Amino acid sequence: MSQTASNQTVAKKSPLQAGALTVLVCGAIVITLGMGVRQSFGIFLKPVTADLEIGRQVFGLAIALQTLLTGLLGPAAGMLSDRFGPNRVIAAGTLIYGLGLVLTGFAQGPNSLVITLGGVVGLGMSLLTLPVVLGAVGQVVTPAQRGTAFGLVTAGGSFGQFAMVPGAQALVSTFDWQWAFILLSIAMAVAFAVSFGLAHKANAGGTTPAAGEDSSAWAALARAGRHPGYWLLTLSFFVCGFHVAFVATHLPAYLADRGISASVAANALALIGLCNIFGSYLFGAACSRYAKKHLLSGIYAGRALLFVLMLMLPMTPALALAFGAMIGFLWLGTVPPTSGLVAQLFGTRYLATLFGVVFMSHQIGGFLGAWFAGYLFDSTGSYDIAWMISIGLGVFGALVLLPVAEESPARVRAAGAS
Repeated sequence: MSQTASNQTVAKKSPLQAGALTVLVCGAIVITLGMGVRQSFGIFLKPVTADLEIGRQVFGLAIALQTLLTGLLGPAAGMLSDRFGPNRVIAAGTLIYGLGLVLTGFAQGPNSLVITLGGVVGLGMSLLTLPVVLGAVGQVVTPAQRGTAFGLVTAGGSFGQFAMVPGAQALVSTFDWQWAFILLSIAMAVAFAVSFGLAHKANAGGTTPAAGEDSSAWAALARAGRHPGYWLLTLSFFVCGFHVAFVATHLPAYLADRGISASVAANALALIGLCNIFGSYLFGAACSRYAKKHLLSGIYAGRALLFVLMLMLPMTPALALAFGAMIGFLWLGTVPPTSGLVAQLFGTRYLATLFGVVFMSHQIGGFLGAWFAGYLFDSTGSYDIAWMISIGLGVFGALVLLPVAEESPARVRAAGAS
């Protein structure tokens, strides 16, 4: 047997391959549960605001605060993950997240709602975000596999939305919104148990950087800060955050305002999750064949077109469900090419840290999408301006990444095979 064949045989049987599969599966489950619960919060807007006699701006502020916290603390969470390992960081996040859900069930007014649903839940979410999980996965797969792996993990979040939004609606209908929040904390107990599967020696912190990669997280951040493509990626992800938070938080209420039943609105949100399972995977797989910046431009342009149709067409249950399916296909399809570009430009040793900064921009956009849309509704009695802002941002996102200098997919595949 030749030395090359022998090495290939050893590589196939190495613990790293088995460990990589474990990290991938456990990462997908964590994202499924964490994002699934998060994407169900829009179901609670109308019952919470009616029961506590508060405006939509207050509920939007709570969601906006949690979104902002996950963004501002994202780089710190990434650094902690790169240093101590994602399993420890995610385990802590699930405990805080679950506590926040329980406390939200006891909220009695606007201040306690913002503190619990916004502050405590946001703190927990910041420790089990995509940058932490993708940073772990990125270190145990090859460059050629990276896009598909990132797509699979991201699709997990979409499956969580598909599965949990109808479940959350059923809990609210069967019990009340307070008990629904408390019961949703069970999902975080499951995520806590699964987080230990991310304890892998390849990403347990303190590993030696590969040749050409930075020796510290701060050095990696400094190098990225000098790269114009990094800032363009950061700007584009702001657009994604605004879109996702606006739609997830306000779509059920917007549909109800236009005469659509709560069950149809919940199904529209669930369809977003179902269709994004396919969108995230397909866009992730496409990263190995097409320029990532072109995939991102297409996603943002497609969203802008859908928002135009949503604003102009007469609302019907069929349109609501069709919108959920189509926006779902584009929902988190941005994550594999965005995180993949960060990894391609700067390596994977500090991917959690570097993508954490880009993700922070996403969450700042999400803060505005959740809160400002509620403010506009309370001020004007309509979401029309919020839809128009979303359209403009979609056009901006489609154009801003075109100048990024990206290595061709063929060269990336060749590097992964060598």
